[in-house]
Amino acid sequence: DTKPLKIALLPILDSFPFYLAEAKGYFEKQGVQVQAVPVASGMDRDQLMQSGEINGMLNEMISSANFNREQIRVKIVSAARQAYPGDPLFRILAAPGSHIDTPGKLAGVAIGISKNTIIEYVTDRLLAQENIPAAQIEKQSIPIIPERYQLLMQGRIKAATLPDPLAKSAMQAGADLVVDDAKYPRYSMSVLTFRLQTLEKRPGDVRGFLRAWDLAAADINASPEAHRELLLKKIRVPKNVRHSYKIPAYPRKKVPQPEQWADVMDWMISKGLLNQTLPYEDCVTSNFLPQ
Repeated sequence: DTKPLKIALLPILDSFPFYLAEAKGYFEKQGVQVQAVPVASGMDRDQLMQSGEINGMLNEMISSANFNREQIRVKIVSAARQAYPGDPLFRILAAPGSHIDTPGKLAGVAIGISKNTIIEYVTDRLLAQENIPAAQIEKQSIPIIPERYQLLMQGRIKAATLPDPLAKSAMQAGADLVVDDAKYPRYSMSVLTFRLQTLEKRPGDVRGFLRAWDLAAADINASPEAHRELLLKKIRVPKNVRHSYKIPAYPRKKVPQPEQWADVMDWMISKGLLNQTLPYEDCVTSNFLPQ
């Protein structure tokens, strides 16, 4: 199959290794043709995968599990980004002037989230780690992230969970950090997921794609500031942190661990999103990772 691998990408930090690999010609050097398919939302991305218009996507474990509910249709082949100490993916923030500065003060406070997504999962898990009883965790569904940001900054909601760098921008503008996933990094990971059909018919292309991605991740980790100009061109970074935001480290040659998958399964079952656990081996494979 000589068609390019079509990869759906949101304009978020997690996608950056793709654009650096493209700029440096790493895909060509690996003998694989690729095409970025920019998407505005997870819903748009999932619809493209549903209709078979893309081969792969940047997403997260909950999204991959949703595709495999009835039958195995996709597999996670690599981690794309994860939380590290000092490099969070998500932060639970309090509105400016709300005087909420510890997780305990969030008990009974409605937190702006996106329902049934990694945002809600991370919110639940971080607060559980901070010993907030599940019965005291209040949430308000505000799926559009910029709207959630605005409501928080206007004080119309007291708290919200936001992704970086938007969360960092909110802090710069006066929001208070309550807790972030850098403290509990095992809960936050984005992944690269491919259609089963693509993995079966084009295994060499997928391996070449992941080798190129990994070379770019290594470049970013070795010299993050050298690539800021490209980052600002391809990724949405709010104006007030464009030049100060710390470019994060990227994971290399790894997939989610069985215990991470199991925890996501437990959460999805508790929410009624799945009836039963999907086997790790059916949904995650390390066979395509660079050696």
